[in-house]
Amino acid sequence: MTPDRVGTVSVPAVPVSPGPSIEPARDPYRVYLDSLTSAESRRTMRGCLDRLAALVSGDEVSSGAGQPWHLLRYEHTVRIRALMTERDWSPSYVNKHLVALRRVLREAWRLGLMSAEEYQRAADLPTVEHTRLPAGQHVPPEVVGAALAACDRDDSAAGVRDAALLATLYSTGCRRAEISGLSLGDYDPGSRSLRVRGKRDKERMVYLTTEAVVRMERWLAVRGRSAGAMFCPISRLGRLRTRDRGPAPMTGQAVADILARRLAEAGAGARTPHDFRRTFIGELLDAGVDLATAQALVGHSSPATTARYDRRPERRRREAVDRITLPAPRPL
Repeated sequence: MTPDRVGTVSVPAVPVSPGPSIEPARDPYRVYLDSLTSAESRRTMRGCLDRLAALVSGDEVSSGAGQPWHLLRYEHTVRIRALMTERDWSPSYVNKHLVALRRVLREAWRLGLMSAEEYQRAADLPTVEHTRLPAGQHVPPEVVGAALAACDRDDSAAGVRDAALLATLYSTGCRRAEISGLSLGDYDPGSRSLRVRGKRDKERMVYLTTEAVVRMERWLAVRGRSAGAMFCPISRLGRLRTRDRGPAPMTGQAVADILARRLAEAGAGARTPHDFRRTFIGELLDAGVDLATAQALVGHSSPATTARYDRRPERRRREAVDRITLPAPRPL
């Protein structure tokens, strides 16, 4: 994102020299990423900032580290927003990158690299307005049952772990990063509860079904009761991987990979952890659970987000159309 390269994609050139290189401790890119509490959030936002740096510089392998983010002004950021939309990025994808851009500019201001007015002007970018249905698809109960059966056919430690993981995913609607971040201390078998740390390090309580508790207890009999991650990687020899004398944590991607593998073994179509989350919310609302309770269980910051997963209006619209009869073909 050097000033002499900014013009390569028709972004107005930064009008001043970037000066000496930014020391890592005062690099807005690094400071912003360090402020994020979730490893998955850091990975996501790093990708966004790296893509923005590549977009502006024209260098596909460009990194956001060490870039003069503090030199961006409103004319530059509004052009960056236009470039993203011109590349047919989806509105939600553009908005995610705008969040990363605003946040790194805020860190530049906090570090004293740009004035408050320069920051406010550069960050004053409207989101891309859009109306989209939630991504993903419903997971039928028979698909979940087939995946659990695939786990049960595997008599190794991985089979027991994966069955407990899928049962937890289905009965709580947790995000994959929340599942991977669970520790043994988060589990209370008496209340069938799990303490979950969600986005922005917000904690909430979720609850397992009685069937999921059975799966969890089977896994704990294999895992043991030592402190550490609830779900851990397992070696090909069937050994639980450890860290600091306890089970090591797995990544959110590992959760998605386990789900994909067990569904494939069951002969079911591909589903994602978010599909399980979508299904959980839909099942709650179908069962008459009020919107506020559903919102609290899944950790949405706004009830409007939870309402987007409500399948009932869709069903009512379909039933309304079913009242119309297509006329039989006949000659005039």
